[in-house]
Amino acid sequence: MPAACTDGFLAAYWRRPGEYLDPAVRAAMSGITLLDQHAVEHAMRRLDRDIETGEWHERHHDLLALDAFDAGYRLVAARNT
Repeated sequence: MPAACTDGFLAAYWRRPGEYLDPAVRAAMSGITLLDQHAVEHAMRRLDRDIETGEWHERHHDLLALDAFDAGYRLVAARNT
C-alpha cells in the first residue's frame, strides 16, 4: 500500500497516524466502528499524546522511511469464463 493511499480503509494511514484522530475518518472504517468505542477513545487520546510528544515518530521512525507498506491486504480478481 503506498504511503499516499487515499482510500481510507483501516491501514491506509499507516504513515499518517494523525488521520485516525478524526472521528469522521474512523467512522468510515468498519473495523474501528465495531470496536468498543471507549477503548477507541482511550487509544486515540494516547495516539494524540504520542504524536504531540514525538513518541510515535520515534517509535515508528522505520515506517517514515518507507514508500509502501505491506499490511497484509490482498486483492483477488476473478472473471467468469
